[in-house]
Amino acid sequence: MTKTAFDPTRDGFAMRLAKSIKSIGKLLISTHKARYPHSRHDRPLVILGNGPSLADTIAAHGQYISSEVDAMAVNFAANTPEFSQLRPRYYILADPHFFANPDDPNVARLLHNISSVDWPMTIFLPFAARHSCTLQPGEHLSVEYYNAVGIEGFGALQRMAFNSRRGMPRPRNVLIPAIMTGIGMGYTDIFITGADHTWTATLAVDDQNHVLSRQPHYYKEDGKEEKRIRNEYHKYPLHSILYSFYLAFKAYHTIADYATYRGINIYNATPGSMIDAFARRPLK
Repeated sequence: MTKTAFDPTRDGFAMRLAKSIKSIGKLLISTHKARYPHSRHDRPLVILGNGPSLADTIAAHGQYISSEVDAMAVNFAANTPEFSQLRPRYYILADPHFFANPDDPNVARLLHNISSVDWPMTIFLPFAARHSCTLQPGEHLSVEYYNAVGIEGFGALQRMAFNSRRGMPRPRNVLIPAIMTGIGMGYTDIFITGADHTWTATLAVDDQNHVLSRQPHYYKEDGKEEKRIRNEYHKYPLHSILYSFYLAFKAYHTIADYATYRGINIYNATPGSMIDAFARRPLK
């Protein structure tokens, strides 16, 4: 990211020190040893975000994704017809909604579809979901856990936490742990698709001062899920939502700096994506 003479988002020494002390506390209290394998991978990892552009990506590159790369799906992807077509090697969940609401019919269908895969697939869950998520290892399904613990502060502390897989940049959305888990597994070439992140274009405020946000996906959203998301946004004022966006985009730059330090290539293959941290490169 190009630095300007004055960057209000850059922390001073005192703020970095305070964040480092807080992060050390989280590392000591809230993290566990990540046991998922780290090894060399000759194939790239393609992360399948759920943004609307993924439909065109699947149409153009579906055969390539399903046969020549290791793919990682996220969130409600298992509830779509494309899931069994692409047969991703990995899956990752992050939102607490998936673990705290087993009675949600969309969540129940998602967990059933993940449990019923007939190809080898590993699902990554945050350690916090160990006792609340009903997913169990099966004939084809492996379950691994990651530390969804946001680490901030001095660069050396962040690199130590990231290298040990004890922490990551603040995981404001599922793409952040998806990328960091890919790095943690040893992938050196990671492509991001379906990460449109055009959230700001969908924001509005109604006459009751409720924030409205339409977050389109490559699949048609279930009506109950649309209502849940709408009600969730009603809980927060606009500045809080914009701050959440800020944290996500900032995290990508932290990941980009860390990837450069590690010699890892992260490419944004999402047409029209608002993410400005990673080099742009289309899939083959």
